[in-house]
Amino acid sequence: MKKYQIPAYIQMFYFLLTIIWPFVHLESFLKITGPKTDIWLVKTVSLLLFPYILLIVYVLRIKQSPLVILAIMLCCTGLAGIDLYYYLNNVIKWTYMIDCILEILFIGYWIFILKIRSENKSVPNEMR
Repeated sequence: MKKYQIPAYIQMFYFLLTIIWPFVHLESFLKITGPKTDIWLVKTVSLLLFPYILLIVYVLRIKQSPLVILAIMLCCTGLAGIDLYYYLNNVIKWTYMIDCILEILFIGYWIFILKIRSENKSVPNEMR
């Protein structure tokens, strides 16, 4: 595994965990994230992350498209923004700030990849 790919694989694993967790063990999910009134919405939002896993696979294995990377970054930005807004308004638990920080780190990673790509194309072939 190339060093540039490790954060992308971590993001894929994190998204996969986020998708599966409410379906596999809702009780522990709610214990960590706080009570929810609309469980269907929790599961819907979880499933909406799946296409972003496919986009990351596309960038890693097929083509490093700036447009696809932008879509991944917009997903992370939306998730981080929602986490921050609702935490600051005392709607969700502090545990969502962990997600916010991770999403910001993922954004930083993709900015790094785009910067390297535009500067000198030194990203490994698997990432182009």
